[in-house]
Order: sequence, then structure tokens, then C-alpha cells
Amino acid sequence: MFSLNPSLQSYSWGSKTLIADLRGEESPTQHPQAELWYGAHPAAPADIAGVPLTDIIAADPDRELGAAVRARFGDRLPFLLKILAVAEPLSLQAHPSLAQAQEGFQRENAQGIDVRAGNRNYRDDNHKPELIVALTPFHAMAGFRPLAATLELFAALDCPSLARYVGMIDSTGEEAVNLRMLFTTWITIPAAVRKQLIDDIIVAAKRVVAEGSAAEWQRETLANIIELDTHYPGDVGVLGALLLNYVRLEPGEGIYLDAGNLHAYCRGLGVEVMANSDNVLRGGLTAKHVDVPELARVLRFTSLVNPRTSNDTGWFEVPVEEFDMRMVTATEESPWSAQIPGPRVVLCTAGHVTVTVGPATQVLHPTEAVWISAAEEPLVQVTGAGQAFVVGVGARLSTP
Repeated sequence: MFSLNPSLQSYSWGSKTLIADLRGEESPTQHPQAELWYGAHPAAPADIAGVPLTDIIAADPDRELGAAVRARFGDRLPFLLKILAVAEPLSLQAHPSLAQAQEGFQRENAQGIDVRAGNRNYRDDNHKPELIVALTPFHAMAGFRPLAATLELFAALDCPSLARYVGMIDSTGEEAVNLRMLFTTWITIPAAVRKQLIDDIIVAAKRVVAEGSAAEWQRETLANIIELDTHYPGDVGVLGALLLNYVRLEPGEGIYLDAGNLHAYCRGLGVEVMANSDNVLRGGLTAKHVDVPELARVLRFTSLVNPRTSNDTGWFEVPVEEFDMRMVTATEESPWSAQIPGPRVVLCTAGHVTVTVGPATQVLHPTEAVWISAAEEPLVQVTGAGQAFVVGVGARLSTP
């Protein structure tokens, strides 16, 4: 068991206070601190005593990953753990399926696009299912809202320029077909038409929010749309966001998103775990590369009725093999323990915790983490007075 030092990512949407406050350091910081990466992605690997985790795994993959993980995923750590500190909305985005990522990566390689180029869509050949768990109140847009609820929202807006698009919906048709029609129409209309439509929607949204008579979820959704337009006025992502679930998570609640689900995180601090990938198809709310046709190709236009994932006894159930995450509240009186074979990361997010694996123990404070190789015994014990997240390979691949 070794201390794992994260790689800091300073994106423009990051916070100057959230990570620094979590660490007990001086804030605000000079530059935004957006993400801490606790993993082995080649773009920004964590390190152990200055040695990248990618190099440590490459030197002895059987010890670090174990036979079962290597047989399923090769010599790559299958998960990537992060802390996200969101001060401004992330780009409207979706992630490809495994087959789409493999095809897209090979295609862009064949086209000679540098893997670090700004116009690159596929930076690796992996998919990116992800789970975000809130550490503070966390605001997000996650998946297409059921069309019936969206039509209720449009009715509350009572916006004449929006009505012409509502009239294009086939009420007897499939929901996915209608959602695809609305989204693809909006992302392809001329810029001047789009800007006027958004301006009209914002005027209507401000009226609805001010009146206060609409349903609470409608007012919260429209307040978010108004805020998005202040950051990205006239951006096509504002229209796309109008079709999405707006979700407010309380600390400890989570959202799981599989391939093809359109989403964007708006603000808050959270712990995120995903398959080990950095593939992002963007659809607006960003100054970065936006490839609308490629995004539309990977999107799933089925609605999400409830984006929240279950959290029974601190374990977040997800339908993938790449990762498994448990949220632990540690006390001296009631130690937490579990058999978790394979490679593991334990990350402290509040107070202090003591991690014990075999004869080794280590005390962690917020943002500090340890790497536990597959060669070490599977029993992990956490005590102390704080909160930790224990991440390993999925329960469906948990054979020692």
C-alpha cells in the first residue's frame, strides 16, 4: 500500500475554492482547480513517490493488476477515479460505446490526427461509463427528460417562436424519434435563427421564474437555462439543455451515465469514477472542439426517467465491470471492512481515516489516497472519523 499523488487539471470551468477548501489550503487559488486524477490514464497519471502509476503498472502488471483483471482488460487499469470541482458549466457532452470508441480511435489514427490535437474526438479506444457522487450540493443535467414532461415545460414557457418546433412533434410517434428530430433540428438551424430563438426562450423563462406559479422542477430547470445563456449566449448547447433532466444531488447521492447519454455538470464538488478513458463528444457550452455529426451519431435518444443511481449501504450499483465504488463513513467504534480483490484506490474526502491492508496501515486526510495492488490481500479495513471512497474493479469481476 502506497500513497497515491493525484494529477491536477486546471480547466477554465474549475473552482478556485472547492479543492483548496477541501484540502484546508489557502483559497481562492490563483488558477481554477477543476479535477484531481487518481489513476493511470496516460494523459495525466497519478504518481507514487514521483513515479507515474502507468510506469509502475507497466513494470509488473501481474502484481499490480492481477490475473483476472489482465485477462479481461489487458495491462491497463480499467478505472479512473477523480475529484471534480465545478464552478461553471462543463460542455454539453456524451461518451461513445466501446465499439464506437474503438472504431473512432482507429479512424482518426488512420486520418493522421495527432492524439493531442484540439480537433481530436477519440483520444483512446475505450468507452467511458461514469458515476458521480456529490460531496456538496451538486447540480447537473443528465439524460433526455421524458418527452411528456418536456412538452409540459414548453407549455409553461408559452413562447411563440418555440411553438413552431413543438408543432413538428408527432404525438403518435416514438419518443426517441421525436427527441432526435428536435435535437438534430436545433443543432442545424442557422446561427441567426438559433440566437433569436434562444433570446425568445430566455425572455419567456425569466417571466416564468419571476411569476413563480410553474412547478418547482420547471422553475429550477428554466433558472438553469437562464444561467447557461449568461455563460454561453446564443450557444446551441442552451437549446440542447432544454431537453435534459435537471438534477440537484445532495451529498452522498449519485448519477450513473452510460454511453450515449447527453449530460453536463453545472456546479458543485463530487467524486467521479469512470472507465479509464478521456473520450468526449461535445455539443455546445464550450470553446473546445464541437463535432455535431459525430455527437449525434453516438447519442442515445431514449429518455432517463430517474438519473439517480441506488446507494444501498454506501455501495453504488452500476452495470459495468470496470469499476466498483463504495462510500464509507468511518468510526473507531465501528470499523468498515470488505473483501475487494484486485487493484484498489482508497480516497479520503472528509475528516481522517486509517486504512489497513494486512500489516500495513496509513492515515489519510481529505484528497489523500492510497494505491493497493492486486498482490496485497483483499481485505480492506477503514477506521477513524471521516469519509472515504473505496474503488476497485467491478463486483462482476471480483474473483480473487
